[in-house]
Amino acid sequence: MTEFTPDQIEDFKEAFGLFDRIGDSQVAYNQVADIMRALGQNPTNKDVIKILGNPSAEDMANKRLNFDAFLPMLKEVDALPKGSYDDYVEGLRVFDKEGNGTVMGAELRIVLSTLGEKMNETEIDSLMAGQEDENGTIHYEAFVKHILSV
Repeated sequence: MTEFTPDQIEDFKEAFGLFDRIGDSQVAYNQVADIMRALGQNPTNKDVIKILGNPSAEDMANKRLNFDAFLPMLKEVDALPKGSYDDYVEGLRVFDKEGNGTVMGAELRIVLSTLGEKMNETEIDSLMAGQEDENGTIHYEAFVKHILSV
């Protein structure tokens, strides 16, 4: 499992504190995924729920945890396998009907809003801003580079 440096832990603790809305040095379970993403991780909601012990929807909204309980969870997420550039390109290649390195932006929007970790329209617009050409197509290798650099 990953070991973080004292400086990293201090930064994580500071970020964690920004999500403490009550002032009790704790955050709600339903904030854990957002905190992890703010710290540069990209866990799926399913991963986070599993790490939290499969809580009910009510527990997600009402249960809280402190930083000392959060840090081992962050380490667990950090140790999860990460998708590589090649993994993402291969996933998008499935939608490249012409075999020319492009996918239709409209089709990608549908996929992002209906499959897997569903995104809302605002998230999709933000992700795809400036990526479609005049024909509504996206060069997916450049798109993946863009996503991984954000």
